[in-house]
Amino acid sequence: MGAVAKRSSMTYFSDASDHYSHRVRIVLAEKGVTVDVEDIDPEAKPAELADLNPYNSLPTLVDRDLALYETKVMMEYLDERFPHPPLLPVYPVARAQSRLWMYRIERDWCPLINVILENSSKDAVTKARKELRESFTAIAPIFAEMPFFMSEEFTLVDCCLAPIFWRLDDLEINIPQTKATKPLFDYMDRLFARESFRESLTELEKDMRSGKKK
Repeated sequence: MGAVAKRSSMTYFSDASDHYSHRVRIVLAEKGVTVDVEDIDPEAKPAELADLNPYNSLPTLVDRDLALYETKVMMEYLDERFPHPPLLPVYPVARAQSRLWMYRIERDWCPLINVILENSSKDAVTKARKELRESFTAIAPIFAEMPFFMSEEFTLVDCCLAPIFWRLDDLEINIPQTKATKPLFDYMDRLFARESFRESLTELEKDMRSGKKK
């Protein structure tokens, strides 16, 4: 990306290990926004967070008098506030399709991730891992068609997927490496090699891929 001139003064209250927080950090890095990132312990939130966010939740993005506390809203706000590089397609139909993909990620995959992270019953966790592994394996061939998810360009959909795929080892989701799944592994390599992605990583997230435990 190279050097980027200061364009904004923002504060981002982030959970250093959370994939929702991570997706917004990727957008911030992709846009080259100057932002104060405050890694917050979810069990010890600062009092000011409750004043900014009625749900007292992470992540929360503060830009002057505006406080945002839903990640898809944050990502689209940043994409509109800082138009370059654009992270949603120009045409309305393609933009709507991207939004639907993000919706499906949250409806189909995020609840299963929550089951694993919340240490639900052993059977529920095993089932969730199986469903995610099978789902990711099933979509692998589509990445042979375009470099990014259903797109020639990196988009907000990829910002949502990258944190999930980065956490596969941590979630103990083992996708078999076969000819059929190779396009998915190639896609992950492209995502993880992006400078913005590398910049977005917290120390805890780096540890997820280095064999260390949280």
